[in-house]
Amino acid sequence: MSAAAPDPTRFVLVGTSHAGNVGAAARAMKVMGFTDLVLVAPRRPGLADADEAVAMASGATDILARARVVETLADALVGIHHACATAMTPRDFGPPTHAPRAHLPALAAGTARVAFVFGPERTGLANDDVWRCHACLSIPTHPDYGSLNLAQAVQIVAYEWRQALGGFPVLPRTVDEALADGAAVEGVIGHWERVLVDVGFLDPAAPKKLLPRLRQRLLGARLTATEAHILRGIARAVEDMRRGDRASPEAP
Repeated sequence: MSAAAPDPTRFVLVGTSHAGNVGAAARAMKVMGFTDLVLVAPRRPGLADADEAVAMASGATDILARARVVETLADALVGIHHACATAMTPRDFGPPTHAPRAHLPALAAGTARVAFVFGPERTGLANDDVWRCHACLSIPTHPDYGSLNLAQAVQIVAYEWRQALGGFPVLPRTVDEALADGAAVEGVIGHWERVLVDVGFLDPAAPKKLLPRLRQRLLGARLTATEAHILRGIARAVEDMRRGDRASPEAP
């Protein structure tokens, strides 16, 4: 049996200090369909196994379990053809800086194995790490406040990369129960007609277009059988209240 093909996308966290960010980054990766996470010289041992990481991963613990820890960025980039550093500002003598949406589509059209490299929470990537990369990605932010949490930055880049690769379809709303048939819809309309007349909202002598409008609205809504029962239940509750009011003795 042949070995499985390596994951073509890698997320690399350099010098991370907060276990929660590692877990949240794993979650951000998994929802976009990525699995290869590498930690470079984390500030504390066992970040991927910490309780806070597991809690913030929220079901992406398989990403944490497979995460690798290496000593240097060079180790993390073994097998990678194109590395993208992330930084807010361009670096002198560094690679060209692009917004993710401007750079990633052309990259996605090729076959290169790609790594996205993120720096420590407080300082970002060191120049030496940026210089090891082919390109620098800068997420466009408000000019007065560009501070992004590490896991937020991972989520944005993961989303933009997934979109460049073709994205995922938006799942349609599914209805597990049967739609109300024509008789059920007419039953709702007839029931509401009686209630509206009873409360004085509808004048049967001059109905205007109220009932046709109501019918078209209900038909366009594609009611389920349960929703039809709910609407009739509301009408029944109004009828019960009206009967109770009429049966109540007058106040002295």
